Amino acid sequence: MSEAEKLLILDRDGVINYDSAEYIKSPEEWRPLPGSLEAIAALGAAGYKIVVVSNQSGVGRGLLSEATLERIHAKMKAAIRQAGGEVAGVYYCPHRPDDGCHGRKPQTGLLERAAEELGDPLTGAALIGDKAADLELARRWGARPILVRTGYGEQTLAGDADPELAVFADLAEAAAALIAAAAQ
Repeated sequence: MSEAEKLLILDRDGVINYDSAEYIKSPEEWRPLPGSLEAIAALGAAGYKIVVVSNQSGVGRGLLSEATLERIHAKMKAAIRQAGGEVAGVYYCPHRPDDGCHGRKPQTGLLERAAEELGDPLTGAALIGDKAADLELARRWGARPILVRTGYGEQTLAGDADPELAVFADLAEAAAALIAAAAQ
């Protein structure tokens, strides 16, 4: 297995933690989905390098500051570490959808920045998400799109006609499948 196949890109809201139509605006509102932290730890133990990419337009909408978002990410990273996992980086776009930012998924700016900062092209990686923007980003980047049914996953699945799309109940199930496939 090549190094590229040991890279994993995760969306945050709806994949790692519960999402909210009202946005996650404070560390207190950030709550991990059942099994997600353990899944990240298991992936790390299996040799995966994990990168988190997330649209965070709540910042651009004035619902939270970047400092608050950093505290949310600090809480997430601490929870992942406590479960025995680690993430190589967290990359986010604070802009609203109508701002035209190249960093906002499904545009590739977040992955370009991650690739540059990590010194790794992130090619051949899998990208796990729950929204159409996640799947589109994966396809644009040349990553393997994986959909989870948590968050907006069911709604996204209804609109994606790709018969090749890998779909799992949640991050834990996706992680188990990736780890099993890598062991073969």
